[in-house]
Amino acid sequence: MKWKRKDLLDLENLTAEEIKHILHTAIPMKEILGRPIKKLPTLRGKSVVLLFYESSTRTRTSFENAAKILGADTTNFSVAQSSVNKGESLLDTAKTLQAMNVDLVIVRHSSSGSAEFLADILNAGVINGGDGQHAHPTQALLDYFTIQDHLGGFEGKKVVIVGDILHSRVARSNVVGLKKLGAEVTLVGPPTLLPPEMKYLGVKISHHLDQELPGADAVMALRLQLERQQSGLFPSIREYSKLYGLNKERIKLTGKDTIVMHPGPMNRGVEIASDLADSVQSVIEEQVTNGVAVRMALIYLLIGGGTVNVVD
Repeated sequence: MKWKRKDLLDLENLTAEEIKHILHTAIPMKEILGRPIKKLPTLRGKSVVLLFYESSTRTRTSFENAAKILGADTTNFSVAQSSVNKGESLLDTAKTLQAMNVDLVIVRHSSSGSAEFLADILNAGVINGGDGQHAHPTQALLDYFTIQDHLGGFEGKKVVIVGDILHSRVARSNVVGLKKLGAEVTLVGPPTLLPPEMKYLGVKISHHLDQELPGADAVMALRLQLERQQSGLFPSIREYSKLYGLNKERIKLTGKDTIVMHPGPMNRGVEIASDLADSVQSVIEEQVTNGVAVRMALIYLLIGGGTVNVVD
């Protein structure tokens, strides 16, 4: 299929076919990552700006690496040292980027809707690298790519996501796409981090992890935002880990060779035990590699337009 979208803001508006097209495009990208020389001329002359208002080593580095491998020129817009610190608005920053005639902007921002705001203004393509508590579409896509690689597909597969669902843009984005791809999704967490109104996502919700693990093909632990502990949203870290932390003994309850996932960074010993995180069932490191491949695919689709040969 021919890619026609200018932006990737969330997964709500993508069809299952479009999601599968992204995953298919990421396959040769991952092959490129295994080469001795990881450099292509594919997007030579194209410009990519990384506009990160929130600190992020993993996502920003992944995008930067992806763009550079494809041959694009990358610019890190350092918010801490920019005019933003002098009071410049997102609108004025957008106008500056517009005047620079950049080809693609990758934005992470603490405000939900900020990526869409930029996309409405800019002629350049926009990729949402995470906006507030709204969406993190590229994390979800790399998770799908990892699941597909290990499970062969999504139809009828049971995926359990456990942790702080309430504040997680990763969980929201994952649910949207997994439902479209035919997976069965269960969200698990304490009542304060998974209130009943989260049923609006259209999936099963539960507060009892051990009851939901049998039959799970993939289990994803979300990072527990330890600052929530100060808000009294759960009794203690020890209590949380006892009820919702993943470990080797608990994962045996699935009765399958379940894959264990985590978007990172991990709080070892809290949401996941070190022995499980480093076990053969863990695909956490693969998620990082797959993140570069998927982001290469997206950058290529958005500014390469599928009109150039990606394997040159």
